[in-house]
Amino acid sequence: MQALWMLLASLLFATMGVCIKFASSHFNSFEIVCYRGAIGVLFLLGLTRARGVSLRTQVPMMHLWRAVVGTISLTAWFYSIAQLPLGTAMTLNYMSSIWIATFLLGGALLLQGRNAPMRRQGPLFATVLAGFAGVAMVLRPTLAPDQVIGAIVGLASGVTSALAYLQVSALSRVGEPESRTVFYFSVGAVLAGAAGMAIAGTSPWDWQAALWLLPIGLLAVLGQLCMTRAYASGATLVVANLQYSGIVFAALYGLLIFGDRMPAIGWAGMALIIVSGIAATVLREHEVPDGPAEEHA
Repeated sequence: MQALWMLLASLLFATMGVCIKFASSHFNSFEIVCYRGAIGVLFLLGLTRARGVSLRTQVPMMHLWRAVVGTISLTAWFYSIAQLPLGTAMTLNYMSSIWIATFLLGGALLLQGRNAPMRRQGPLFATVLAGFAGVAMVLRPTLAPDQVIGAIVGLASGVTSALAYLQVSALSRVGEPESRTVFYFSVGAVLAGAAGMAIAGTSPWDWQAALWLLPIGLLAVLGQLCMTRAYASGATLVVANLQYSGIVFAALYGLLIFGDRMPAIGWAGMALIIVSGIAATVLREHEVPDGPAEEHA
């Protein structure tokens, strides 16, 4: 089920990206982040009340760390998009899966040494690398010499994104419900977006354009809930690999809605993404046991 939850999350995030593409001509990035978070907060207040889930937490510092690294990642990603070609910025951000694998396998190496369980995670790590290769084939990134700072910030967005995803897994292991985890992240998005608006300013309000903000907020919070459930339900490496499917959904949206054309190498990359996701699921299910690094993430 963790695979289905992550696939659904990727579809929701890709759909949100379509809405953001339309809204971005009327609102700056900080405004979209802030309004997206505000809608999420309101939605989750109603959801938790209906389910009888308390928002009081025994691990506030864990939520604070998740909110901090998550909003830093989001801010860095938006900055890299402004400084780099979109394909390059997205590729650097999608390196989060590589960092997740590195963190988990590095921890397993320290804790297990040369024991078999660590060695058996090698094929799974290879599927993550194959998935990233597929992302590169789809996006075909390029980097100019004057874009080094933007590339460093984009790389940082991938690292902090990996830390945020691992913190989601850690919160689930201490019994935090996904609605509470997403609520505090949404609060962090509101605060970060508002701070950015105070610096960058706001756009003239257009009620017709503002209608795009509602689906952005709803799709974001639903995607976050699905992603949180995915990380709570199964193996972190498998879920991290399956997030690549968001690139496939985005490419299809670009083809069907915006008339984007993709060369053969792009379709080959999409196929590699799908195959690597399936391979990771099979390996994790039948061969690779839970490692201490994941258990203590």
